[in-house]
Amino acid sequence: MKISVIHQTVFEYGGPVWDSVNTLHLEPRNFPKQETLESIIKVLPATQLNRFDDLFGNVAHHFEIGAQHHRLEVESQVKVETFPLDIPDEGMSGGLEMLGEAEIHEATLQYLSSSHWVSINPEIWRRALDLTNGLEAVYSKATSIMEWIHNGFEYVSGVTDADTHVEVVFGLRKGVCQDFTHVMIALCRAVGIPARYASGYLYNGPLDTLVGSQASHAWCEVFLPGTGWTGFDPTNSNLADERYVKIAVGRDYADVAPISGSYRGSSHCRMEVNVLVEKP
Repeated sequence: MKISVIHQTVFEYGGPVWDSVNTLHLEPRNFPKQETLESIIKVLPATQLNRFDDLFGNVAHHFEIGAQHHRLEVESQVKVETFPLDIPDEGMSGGLEMLGEAEIHEATLQYLSSSHWVSINPEIWRRALDLTNGLEAVYSKATSIMEWIHNGFEYVSGVTDADTHVEVVFGLRKGVCQDFTHVMIALCRAVGIPARYASGYLYNGPLDTLVGSQASHAWCEVFLPGTGWTGFDPTNSNLADERYVKIAVGRDYADVAPISGSYRGSSHCRMEVNVLVEKP
């Protein structure tokens, strides 16, 4: 499936600002089951973009605007081709013992412990044990956790923000896709399942009713035996298939925010984000 995405973010400041320093995660690298066909990033005021690979292998961009300005606009245009998801029998039935090889352990170690927005407290640990009790396959454990979040949490915008910690969301039982992803990551890690954060977009066709389309989306990736990283979307309770466009992966949202940075000047800022996801 070929999918195109236009992501526009506009910052309107209440007064002049300067010394704006920013990092972008808006260009996808090639992933298994996803090939990047085109990627263009535009910034106004015009400035030089420095492209680099971050610590997680994502494509990132850095830019600085020293001069005074009242408005910052960042627009990315992406076209990718995605391919159907297939999970071999080993991935469906393999247990945690199959992830013990030295090479796999080294590759997944950083996705087994607490990170900036994800921690494991006793309540999360107990819930994770209850949800996976009697299940042997990593796939079955992850599915049980995903379905519990989907059925037990309410999708509500505005009750959380980008700085809300997983423990707050776990108590509220409310939030958005970022929050649900953090909860699933915490529950998976609590029982020894490597889990990481995936950011991107979701194509919602005319007959689909998926939550999170026409906006930035997030889901959890679990490392399955004999398969590798596989997406589980607790917001919609389904696997991340060819409708998902993946931009970046990390330990949690802090590693993959589409735009992060700082500036000097007015503290009043209005941000507007528009996302269009469609088949070209």
